[in-house]
Amino acid sequence: MPLVRIELQEGRAPAAVRAIADAVHGAIVSEYCIPVRDRFQIVTERPAGAIIAEDAGLGFERSDGVVVIQIFTQRGREVAAKQSLFAEIARRLGEVGVAGEDVFIGYVENGPEDWSFGFGRSQYLTGELAVPSAAVA
Repeated sequence: MPLVRIELQEGRAPAAVRAIADAVHGAIVSEYCIPVRDRFQIVTERPAGAIIAEDAGLGFERSDGVVVIQIFTQRGREVAAKQSLFAEIARRLGEVGVAGEDVFIGYVENGPEDWSFGFGRSQYLTGELAVPSAAVA
């Protein structure tokens, strides 16, 4: 159950914003084998100039179409699974018009004790939800 934040500059049509969110979610479903309805995304459109994402010394320029993605999920997935996820996100975003150099992903891991899905309870710890197995991903 990743929690995904997607930040992008204002100006895209609502359908294009939804296509970006759908592409990111589709990649996570595909690569991590999570249920389709296990979807938690926050999409934020920022005014021009509010997102500053330079090249980190890699020698390429980003456009105003940069999409910054933060994925918060439980620890335990192999490095290869994460790399595969990054590639699939970039591929799917390319299909909806986001250039590869405009895809920026940050990945943050935590544990089952760090989640509450409502009612002020940590459902993974109370047993209301089964802790997802990293072995499937």
